[in-house]
Amino acid sequence: MLLLRHTLALFLLLTFTSLLQAQTRSIGFNTKILEEAIGVKGVANTEERVFKFTFPRTDVLVTVDGWTMKPFMGLTSWVAFRKGVEKESMVMGDLVLFEDEVNPIMSVALDNGLSVTALHNHFFYDNPKVYFMHIGGDGAFQTFATAVKKTQDKIKEIRAAHPEPVRGFPGPPLPAESSIDGQEIEKILGHSGQANSGMYKVVIGRRTTMPCGCDAAKEMGVNSWAAFAGSQENAFVDGDFSVLESELQDVLKALRSGGINIVAIHHHMTDEKPRYLFLHYWGKGPVTQLTKVLRSALDKTKHE
Repeated sequence: MLLLRHTLALFLLLTFTSLLQAQTRSIGFNTKILEEAIGVKGVANTEERVFKFTFPRTDVLVTVDGWTMKPFMGLTSWVAFRKGVEKESMVMGDLVLFEDEVNPIMSVALDNGLSVTALHNHFFYDNPKVYFMHIGGDGAFQTFATAVKKTQDKIKEIRAAHPEPVRGFPGPPLPAESSIDGQEIEKILGHSGQANSGMYKVVIGRRTTMPCGCDAAKEMGVNSWAAFAGSQENAFVDGDFSVLESELQDVLKALRSGGINIVAIHHHMTDEKPRYLFLHYWGKGPVTQLTKVLRSALDKTKHE
């Protein structure tokens, strides 16, 4: 009986090893390394030579227009790997996140080698609000697998602390009337702005060419801007950065390292040259601190 058990165990091990070797040959890399690093099982698509992981969001009840959404209907995060050309691997994915998860997860992704390429919504009338953050990268399998694991661990940490998504940023409420002094903002940013009812706004133009051959610049919406409200010590800033594709990751890192929240990443135009992406942000704190973070992000771009 003991010999039979050993024989069966050896047969199963050899079968599993043979299947793993066949899968490795068919898609070009060892998928077991990824599964061990991420901690969940993946699925191979041998035709596309891709190995994919999915993470259904079953931890928070979501309704859209009053109907209870199921993960199958678009509430499943995913990350897919394939063998790279110039580098070891390519990874792409889409993370399903709630408002209080977006920026902590973005920081984890950026700090661990992933690029963040888009942030937007998929639904109207969703409760709680759901956002979708697209990630990608070219590099080492192990690096990206570890990064993916850390994003999922961070989600679990946030939901363990607050089972229901938080509905607001921390900190005291802003004063009802604004009293922002724009001189310091202008000095730090190096650009003049406009005052309105105690608020202050700076708009910095960029330039591109549309398919019709027309130039488009600041007044046509090709710009970065920052608007401040509140008081000097308790303010919020919201705005938009227009960035070249090559600038996006550095600007995101500068804003996140300074505690400013990213609320959207998308395009505003099509077929312009050069191509611009737009990232919308929101931050809270003393005016000086917020402006210095914006300056650090501005320094990562080729604004005039």
